[in-house]
Amino acid sequence: MTQNTTENRSGGRGGRAVLAAATATTGLVAGIWFAYAISVMPALARSDDRTYIEVMQNVDDVIQNPLFFLVFLGALVLTAIAGRQQWRSPLRPWVLAALVLYSAALLSTVLMSVPLNEELVAAGDPARIADPAAVRDAYEDPWVAWNIVRGVLNTAALGCLCWASTLMRQTSPYLVSAAGSSASR
Repeated sequence: MTQNTTENRSGGRGGRAVLAAATATTGLVAGIWFAYAISVMPALARSDDRTYIEVMQNVDDVIQNPLFFLVFLGALVLTAIAGRQQWRSPLRPWVLAALVLYSAALLSTVLMSVPLNEELVAAGDPARIADPAAVRDAYEDPWVAWNIVRGVLNTAALGCLCWASTLMRQTSPYLVSAAGSSASR
């Protein structure tokens, strides 16, 4: 009886799988923003204005692909499903915190980063931009700052999901016997 009750409250085996998938996809997205912050943007900072604009326009074009969107939106959907599955479990606050944090990161992407990318693309061919330094100046610092914001938010969401996963393992019916016997642990 205790095993079924614990398993039902945490979503059972499916609950574990969804929480694991939410954690993995959130980690992948956090890793993207982290990679930009520690390597891509510092490397591009060394480039001339036209090269910087061209590369960021190319990145904006290439990143808009089905696999990216599957992971980017999948993290949100999977975390929401995990939140629903954990609604009556002690994991709920951690999963819901992750959902709020991830949603805030998604919102900062949609409201800040995407419009900056669209403005950069609208500037046109970098070889034909009259003042590439001005275009870069309007883009670079705000984009880097908002990338750090979404990176921190996604990393915090990942931390919440990792903690929920740890708590789930600690309360797993497979680790705690119904009779409380240490022999079956």
